[in-house]
Amino acid sequence: MEPKWLEWAKQLQSIAQAGLTYSKDIYDLERFESLREISVDIIAHHTEMDKTVIRDLFANETGYATPKIDIRAVVFRDNKILMVREKMDGDWSLPGGWGDIGLTPSEAAIKETKEESGFDVKAIKLISVLDKKCHPHPPSLYYVYKMFIQCEIIGGQAEEGMETNAVAFFAENELPSLSIARNTASQIKLAFRHLRYPQEPAYFD
Repeated sequence: MEPKWLEWAKQLQSIAQAGLTYSKDIYDLERFESLREISVDIIAHHTEMDKTVIRDLFANETGYATPKIDIRAVVFRDNKILMVREKMDGDWSLPGGWGDIGLTPSEAAIKETKEESGFDVKAIKLISVLDKKCHPHPPSLYYVYKMFIQCEIIGGQAEEGMETNAVAFFAENELPSLSIARNTASQIKLAFRHLRYPQEPAYFD
């Protein structure tokens, strides 16, 4: 679970962002700007990040604050799961990334799988929609919902992508070092459960 100070900072940021979007009074706008700056100060105090970086990543959005969507493709072959090695941290993840404006969740899963692994797939089932804070991921500045969509291979071949440098399939009991910011061991086990029990309903939260 993420630390309380991060939870509070994100809540303050959300309140400030909504206030800056909907308020018209100049004094209220100043108060919401101050509230946003307090959220930045909290993050800076508990991390080694520069305030400018925090503002760019954490406090630069406008409009009503909503969760970001991270979409992961779950692809099996011969009872093994497809994973890609991330250049950023050298660990392994299911193909995926942020949802794209203009693409449905299944279209995003298909696109990310092709770009990161080389395989052409079609989406067949929603496995889960998870709130990232409820699972053992590292703390994140963003509030994130994660969607896991099962897909099946219809073509292509293993190829590295712009953000990946290896592609492989792994058995459930032989998982590599996971990029836990992107996926956890418990989430991979949930994916294998859906492989064994195709009628398993989608999990949420």
